[in-house]
Amino acid sequence: MFNRIFANKKESDKNSQFIPQKIEVVNGEPIIVLRDIVKTYSNAAGEFTVLKGVNACFNKGEFVGVIGKSGSGKSTLINMITGIDHPTSGEVLIAGTPVHTLTESEMAIWRGHNLGIVFQFFQLLPMLSLLENVMLPMDFCNIYEPFERETKAMELLRLVEMEEHAHKSPSAISGGQQQRVAIARALANDPPILIADEPTGNLDSKTADSVFAMFANLVDRGKTIVMVTHDTSLAKRVSRTVLIADGELVNEWVFRTLPTLTHQQMLTATKKMETLTFKPGEEIIQQGQIGDRFFIITEGFVEIALKRPHGSDVVVTRMGSGQYVGEIEVLRGDRAIATVRAAELPVSVLSLNRETFLKLLDESESTRKAVEYIVNQRMDENRNARKDLS
Repeated sequence: MFNRIFANKKESDKNSQFIPQKIEVVNGEPIIVLRDIVKTYSNAAGEFTVLKGVNACFNKGEFVGVIGKSGSGKSTLINMITGIDHPTSGEVLIAGTPVHTLTESEMAIWRGHNLGIVFQFFQLLPMLSLLENVMLPMDFCNIYEPFERETKAMELLRLVEMEEHAHKSPSAISGGQQQRVAIARALANDPPILIADEPTGNLDSKTADSVFAMFANLVDRGKTIVMVTHDTSLAKRVSRTVLIADGELVNEWVFRTLPTLTHQQMLTATKKMETLTFKPGEEIIQQGQIGDRFFIITEGFVEIALKRPHGSDVVVTRMGSGQYVGEIEVLRGDRAIATVRAAELPVSVLSLNRETFLKLLDESESTRKAVEYIVNQRMDENRNARKDLS
């Protein structure tokens, strides 16, 4: 049976002119680029847009978690990368290859060489042994010589600690073990990218943690992994998190800095945020001026300086990416208590006007309390610094 699966494929391969290229990434360039992705479905009720102009980049060697509520569009986003579905408009570039332009047959061949996919429901073929399931992609892509494939497959089963079960059928092992085999199968052709759609969704927490540890080990080996997950505890352990809400991406710095906002509130903040860049030494906030904007630092460092009694100033602290400034003045509606300026390198920030920021705090009591705690802490630090200066 195992041989019959590909009996007709060899003949069709003779007529195929498409030769897939193994992914090669230029240093410094992202391995996956999604550009202005729109996905619209049509049904009896009319058209429904799932993705609304999504732009995203994923770098080589990253472990990225994609999160969002049910129906937010996260699985559709993943399907754009794998070529399981195609965008209504926009571009999907993987190491420069415009995969959205490939035909179904071309995409299947290209995917077999370059992507490993791990599904929530394992998708192991029940009539094949675990070893044969892992060998399946090797036979499809014809990458290794036939005599090498069983050895390669056993090595992968050993990697996921399933070597001793190699000749069992999928029904003879647990769900967690099946997912381990599914990961081995995804690695069969040594793809540089792994895409995982809710890979721990049907596993208990202990088994899910074990699967996650396997992914982390693969990233250490140089793989790029993009994983959809509903498990927020696992999402916190990836190198970067992408949040999708109502078919649009939330700015990752908004998500990191104001995590107690609802997803919809984060999306509102994302849309209202303005990106600003300041040269070294340039003032972002000037002491004594009315503060009317909230700033999240996304790149570089800022200096917080206080004026001395005789006019000169002194730097009392530095702050970097992921931290925010301006919240004291915005919350109190008062003049700035310190000067904030770019340090020795250019600084990039996200800026939100006072009206929008206060509205978000009114809508999120937990966020207001978190910001007020920081305000009180920084006011105490400011008073102590002023005592030292005097």
